[in-house]
This record gives sequence, C-alpha cells and structure tokens, in this order.
Amino acid sequence: MIKAYIFDLDGTLIDSMTIAWKYILLKFLDERGIDYPSDIIKRVITLGIPGVAAYYREHFSVRETSEEIITYFQDGLQELYDNVIPAKPHVEETLRTLKKRGLKLNVLTASPHRFLDPCLKRLGLTELFDNLWTLEDFPTTKADPKIYLLAAERLGVAPENCVMVDDSIGAIRPSKAAGVKTVGVYDDVSRDCEAEMRATADTYIYDFKELL
Repeated sequence: MIKAYIFDLDGTLIDSMTIAWKYILLKFLDERGIDYPSDIIKRVITLGIPGVAAYYREHFSVRETSEEIITYFQDGLQELYDNVIPAKPHVEETLRTLKKRGLKLNVLTASPHRFLDPCLKRLGLTELFDNLWTLEDFPTTKADPKIYLLAAERLGVAPENCVMVDDSIGAIRPSKAAGVKTVGVYDDVSRDCEAEMRATADTYIYDFKELL
C-alpha cells in the first residue's frame, strides 16, 4: 500500500530545467569556451550546486575556486526561483487530490533551501507538503540509494510503501535500487533518457494528472 510520495522539484514539480538549470550550467562553460559532452546535464543534475562545482573543477579546466563557481550559480538562479519559474501543468490540483487521500507528500531535491522554499511559497504549494528536503538535510546525494532509505526512515514508512517521482534517470535508478516505487516524469531536458526511464521506472508519465 502506498503511504508516501517523495517528489523531485526541478523538472518534476516546477518547469525549471530549461529556464534555469540548463541555462546557467551551460552558460558557465560557454562563457569560458569549455567543450563539454552532450549529456553534461544528465551527469551533474543530481549532484546539487556544490557537487556541480566539484565536478567542473575535476573534469574541466576552470580557474575559479569551488566557492566562486557556487556563487556564480546561486546568484544566477536566485532571481528565477524567487520570481519566474512556474509549476508544471496540473501539479497543484494533483497534489491537493493526493493530500485529500491521506497520503504523505514530501519534496527531495538537489536544489538548496534558498531556492526551494521561496519558490514553493510563491506558487502556493508549501502547505501541501509534510517535509521539504534538500541535499542540505542529508549526508549524501540523490545518486546514492541510501538517501531514499533515510527519507523513508524519517517518514516511518517502509521503502516499498513510498513512491519517488522524478524526471532524472540519475535519481530513478538509485531510488529503485533502494526498493522504493518509482515514477519517471517526462521533461524536455531529459527527453533523450525516455527509453531508459521507461525501462527502469515502475511507471512513466507525461502529465502530472496521470499520477491519479
């Protein structure tokens, strides 16, 4: 029996991947004339801002310190989360229906609280969630199955009674490995992974209302 949903934020609840993340992550590399693989977004999107900074430092010839890269990302993204990024279609009504059914609703995102909290408040969604979690609240990343076990433990729910809803194969794969039910969500940025998502996730949806 499903007792709890755990939702990703970017590309799942909100339409931020192209508007914000893809734009700013590629902009940093483009401004410096750095060549990068076509799947760079897929490689780094589950790492959080500090993780992306570390990845860029390790894999590309960048002069900036990790702290300078983090500041670049944070300053560029803050305005968009505070004022611009919209919810994806049918998110609010679907969440309200699930809430009325007595399910625990939670967010687990690689984005920091400084983006997550004001964005969901602006969109009128905060009240619908039992927990708003970012990587700041866990000792690991969304690429690690352990984080989903920790989330289920905090909820007091067995992993097999939780559903992880995410647009990234980098989160679907480890959450499934943790024994959590998985729903893959279509997003334009991750469309190249659709076949892999379909083969891995328990369910794959194009529209949020399909959760119902």
